[in-house]
Amino acid sequence: MRVLVVDTALGLCTAGVFEVEEAVVRRLGLKSELMAKGHSERLAGFARDAMAEAGLAFEAIDRIGVTAGPGSFTGLRVGLAFAQGLGAALDRPVVGVSSLDALAASGGGEAAAALIDARRGQVYARFWTNGRARGAAEALSLEAASARIADLPPGAMLIGSGAALFAEAFPGLTQAPLAGPAPEALARLAAAADPATSPPRPLYLRAPDAAPPTRLPGQARPARP
Repeated sequence: MRVLVVDTALGLCTAGVFEVEEAVVRRLGLKSELMAKGHSERLAGFARDAMAEAGLAFEAIDRIGVTAGPGSFTGLRVGLAFAQGLGAALDRPVVGVSSLDALAASGGGEAAAALIDARRGQVYARFWTNGRARGAAEALSLEAASARIADLPPGAMLIGSGAALFAEAFPGLTQAPLAGPAPEALARLAAAADPATSPPRPLYLRAPDAAPPTRLPGQARPARP
């Protein structure tokens, strides 16, 4: 299966083309850069460059995989809109992949905590032991996350942008402060996903930081009592 993966959910802008056969993932073309903003201006060009490196037309893709969150509200919308639009144009299935699951798959260990720095004293987190997820993705306070990390077995990995927040408290655990998931891990999960149960819908674990306006432009302010 040829898979085009798109990731703009966290600190990367990634578009990559991979051949996936069972557990074997072969890179055909990849464009990925650290990027905090500006994904909307660069993503289409990244996808074009990745396809050019692969020597393929977009019609050669069998499936599109996109990170569905948690992550940046703006970044998620950019990646999901691009993937869905391309999927509709090509008549190809589009699957959403959890950013936390893709991070955990990037580490390759049996025990891990995938941690995304959510600011405001929180992390987005999911935990694995013996290769199995222990519960769903959550938004946790740093204190609650520390308590969960303490239950992980020796040799566990802390992976993602939130890993550095716990480096001092857990020096015995492996630290992998990745800015985003490995494209190969994302491709593997996207190829294995069932389109019927993995729709490209955003996963939000808390409300957006921006508040809607309390009045329309030009509308008078309410009178004070």
